[in-house]
Amino acid sequence: MIALAILLALQPQADPNDLSARVEIIRTAYGVPHIRAQDLEAFGYGLAWVQLEDYGPRVAHGILRTRGTVARVFGRDSIEIDFFARPDRQAAEALYPRLDQATRDVYEGFAAGVNRFVTLHRDQFAPDFPADFSGYDVAAQDVAGPNFALAARFVRRLMGPPPRPGAPGNPGEAEEPNPNEGSNAWALAPSRTRSKRAILLRNPHLAWDAGYYEAHATVPGLLDFYGDFRIGGPFIVIGGFNRDLGFATTNNNSVQDAIYALEVAPGLSDHVLLDGRPVALVPERVTVEYRNGSGYSSESRERWRSPLGPVIARTGGKVYVLRTATDGEYRAGEQFLRMMRARSLEEWKAAMRVNARATSNFTYADRAGNIFYVWNATLPDYPHPHPGDSVATPVSRSDQVWTRLVPWDSLPQLLNPKGGFIHQENDPPHFTSLLQPMDSARLPATVPGPTLSLRSQLALDLLTKAGNRLSLEDVIRLKHSYRMLLADRVKPDLLAAIKASGDTSLAEAERILAAWDNTAAHESRGGVLFETWWRRYRPQGTSNERTYAVVWSKDAPAATPRGLADTARALEALRTVIPQVRQRYGRLDVPWGEVNRVRVGGKDVPVGGCGGDLGCFRVLQFQNQPDGKRAVSGGDGWVLAVEFGSTPKAYSVLGYGNSNLPGSPYNGDQGELFAKGELKRVAFTAADIEAQAVKRYRPGQSP
Repeated sequence: MIALAILLALQPQADPNDLSARVEIIRTAYGVPHIRAQDLEAFGYGLAWVQLEDYGPRVAHGILRTRGTVARVFGRDSIEIDFFARPDRQAAEALYPRLDQATRDVYEGFAAGVNRFVTLHRDQFAPDFPADFSGYDVAAQDVAGPNFALAARFVRRLMGPPPRPGAPGNPGEAEEPNPNEGSNAWALAPSRTRSKRAILLRNPHLAWDAGYYEAHATVPGLLDFYGDFRIGGPFIVIGGFNRDLGFATTNNNSVQDAIYALEVAPGLSDHVLLDGRPVALVPERVTVEYRNGSGYSSESRERWRSPLGPVIARTGGKVYVLRTATDGEYRAGEQFLRMMRARSLEEWKAAMRVNARATSNFTYADRAGNIFYVWNATLPDYPHPHPGDSVATPVSRSDQVWTRLVPWDSLPQLLNPKGGFIHQENDPPHFTSLLQPMDSARLPATVPGPTLSLRSQLALDLLTKAGNRLSLEDVIRLKHSYRMLLADRVKPDLLAAIKASGDTSLAEAERILAAWDNTAAHESRGGVLFETWWRRYRPQGTSNERTYAVVWSKDAPAATPRGLADTARALEALRTVIPQVRQRYGRLDVPWGEVNRVRVGGKDVPVGGCGGDLGCFRVLQFQNQPDGKRAVSGGDGWVLAVEFGSTPKAYSVLGYGNSNLPGSPYNGDQGELFAKGELKRVAFTAADIEAQAVKRYRPGQSP
C-alpha cells in the first residue's frame, strides 16, 4: 500500500484549471457530440469547442460581435456593429453578478473554449484576433435591447428618409419576414399513443444556414440534455429533452413595444414634460475603437434616454420615445438552463416564470404523461389601446404608460386538453386544441386574433384521422406527409373551370392535374405545374378575398379557405404558365423531385415537400439554380421525435448536417436520409453512446 501511494504521488496530476481534462467528447454517427463534463463550466467549454470544430470562426466572430470590438480587429467598416453591441456588453458586465452561479459557469466555460480554440488554430483567424474572451462577452448575447428596427420604420414614416446609417434609431432595416419560416410542434398524451407514453415532436423550419446543432450534454447530477444548441452560444433558443421531459419552440407574434410622444418642456433644453414637471433626458455616450493602419482610432456617439426608454426622434415640439418590454432583460440563458435541468412540469413552469424568453410558443411533454402549451411572451399590460408601430401614443402622465407585464400564468395556456394532443404551427393560440378553443375575450388584448393556416389544418387532419393511438414511428410517418392541402381546396374549381371553358389548349394540363395525387412527393407528377400556376394566379400581396371563393372563417377553422374567387383569372394564369413550364422543364408532368433537390455536402438528390403557404406540413423552401433545378434553402431541417418512457426513445435528423465546413465529413452527411423522409435513432443512454462511438477525445488538450 505504501509503495502504491508513493507511485501515485510520483505520477503527473491533472491541472484542476485545465478544462480539457474535465470534459470528454464522444462523437457518434453523423458527428453528434456527446459532451461528458465533470461540471457546468467544463460543459460550456466542450460545447464551444465542438461548435468551433464544426462551424469554424463563425462562432468566435459571434462572440467578438457581442463584445463590441469587431472594428478593432477588422477596421472602421465594422464600426456600426460595435455601436449597437457595446451598450448590451456594458449591461452584461453590470448585470452578470445577478445571474446564478450555474449560468455563469457555463458562460465562462464557453468563453474559455473559444479562447483555447483560437489559440490553437491561429491560422483560421485574423492575426490580432483576441483570445481573451470572458463570461461577460458570452452573456452579452442574452442581453436584450430596444427594438431599434421598429424605431427605424417609425422614424422613416415620421421624418421621411432615414437618418444616416448608425444614427440613433437606425440600425438598418429588418428584412420582411418569410411567411413560410417557422416551426411545427406536436405533443401527444398517453391516451393517444400505443405505448401509453407521451410523445413530443420538434420541427423548426428556418433557413438552412440558421445553425441548428445537434448535441448531448451530460454533467453528473446536474444535466443530461439532448437537443439543438444553435451555433454561436450556449443558450440560443434551445429545444430537446432530458430523462423526464422535453420542450419545443414555435415562433409567435407578440406586441412588446410602444412609441410614446412627450411634449418638450418649455424654455428648457433636453427636458420633457411628464406628470406636470420637466424631466431631464440623459445622454449616453458610446465610444468605439477601430483599426486604423497599424494603430487605432476611436469615434464616439451620443444617444439620449428618457425614464421611459431611448429617444428615437425629436421634431415638432415633441420627443418620441421607444419603450420595449425586453429592454435590459439578461436572464434568458439562466431560464433555458433551468428548463433543461427541470425534472417535472412544476419545475419547468417555475423556470418559464422567469419570463426572460421574449417570444415563442412552447409545447411540452413529460414522463409523467402531461402535455402542455403556452403562448409565451414578455407582454406589456397596456393601459391604452395599442396603435401599432406607425403611430405614437401621446402621453403626459406616468399612468398613461405601461409599467407592468402580463403575469406569465395569465398567458394563453393548455394543460392536457381534450382530444389528447397539442399542435402548434405558428398560429395564434385559439385553435391549438380544436376541441378546446380559446376565447379571444379571455386573452390579453394584444394577443393576435384567431387564424389557422393551411399547414395547421393539415396537421389537424393528420392527427385526427390517423387513429386513436399512435406509435412514435407513426408520428414520424405523419410528420413526413407530402400532402399539399391547397390542392385539395382549389383544384376542383380549377378543373371545373377548364372543363367549362372548352379550351382545348388546356387539355393536357387538365389531364395531368386530374391525375396528380395532390402531393409534393418527389415522384409525384403535376405538383410543379400546379405551384407555378398558383404563383401566377396569386402574386405576393393578393388579398384572400381576390383569391378564394370562401375565405378563412373561425366558424369553420379547419375547412376554409376553399375554391377560387376568379376562375377567369385562374384560367388566364394557367394559359400563361403552360409554355413556361414546358420550356423550363421539358414537359408539363415533370416529377417534383426531378426539379426540387437537396444539394448539400456534394450530394444532389430528389426531395419532397413544399412551402407552408401551399399547405404542406413538410415545409421546404427552394432557390432557383442555374441548371433550372431548385435546391432546398430552408424549411424542414431539424426534426426530433421523442417518447417518454423509463428511458427516452428518440429519433432525429438534421438535413444539412452538423457542420457547414466544406471539408467536414458531417457537412450534408444526413442529406440523403432527410430527402428520403428517414430519421436516425438517437443515442441517449451510456450504453447506446458507447455502442455508436466513432471518436473520443478531450478538446483542446495539450499535445
